[in-house]
Amino acid sequence: MCRLFGLSASPERVHATFWLLDASDSLAAQSRREPDGTGLGTFADDGTPVVEKQPLAAFADREFAEEAKERRSATFLAHIRYASTGGLRPENTHPFEQRGRIFAHNGVIGDLAALEAELGDYRELVSGDTDSERFFALITKRVDEHGGDVAAGIEAAARWVADVLPIYAINLILTTADELWALRYPDTHDLFVLERASGGMHGDRHLEHASPAGTVRARSAALAEHPAVVLASERMDEHPDWRPLGSGELLHVDANLGVTTRQIIDRSPTRLLTLADLGKHAAASQRGR
Repeated sequence: MCRLFGLSASPERVHATFWLLDASDSLAAQSRREPDGTGLGTFADDGTPVVEKQPLAAFADREFAEEAKERRSATFLAHIRYASTGGLRPENTHPFEQRGRIFAHNGVIGDLAALEAELGDYRELVSGDTDSERFFALITKRVDEHGGDVAAGIEAAARWVADVLPIYAINLILTTADELWALRYPDTHDLFVLERASGGMHGDRHLEHASPAGTVRARSAALAEHPAVVLASERMDEHPDWRPLGSGELLHVDANLGVTTRQIIDRSPTRLLTLADLGKHAAASQRGR
């Protein structure tokens, strides 16, 4: 399955270093399917979104994923893609940017024709072939319909998809220059949150997170002195306070690192897909690594 990683230290802008593939682990695990793309989303000092991403179709692309990327931002969003829809092109690689927001998704949404019909003119925001970018455009449309309220937009879009379209999962992370939202739905894939105090559980440690699957490593010396909230597809260290989001639970980290959650969907999808319902390629993209 795709890997999601989000971090907020807001209102602090901190330096963090990311490796989107662990070269030694990836080379050792020859049986593991290779990722199809990697990407990192941050924000410049003036709030401009900065998205760096690359499909992994050649050795040079893999070097992009394995090299250290040191960036300064209040929010960070990293994604490792295992493709379910769309070819290996930059336009299909997460994360995506729309209207000053950055977005990444883990899951599968079916009946893209119906989703495109619902988008209307917002189809112009979509440049690639993926269900994820179309879902993001629907969120953008709903945010506009709710006067710029991002949480209301996510809720309205997720509820419509759950009611109308066949879905396997729609786990997501969305960031702005100083805020972060995350949704897990349904309970197909995990999404964990850690509210990390300054210095971690020992009180004096920098942040050092590494995915057990050999994808996404993140390090920040600044977080020895500042608190942060971390979202990830799996627990990234031994800290005891990691907890899974519940199905339908929307989490919001505000501009002052305040965390609130609420249940926005309390029922199963109308048309819940299983692995057996997916094509061979899409099913392979959704299995755990």
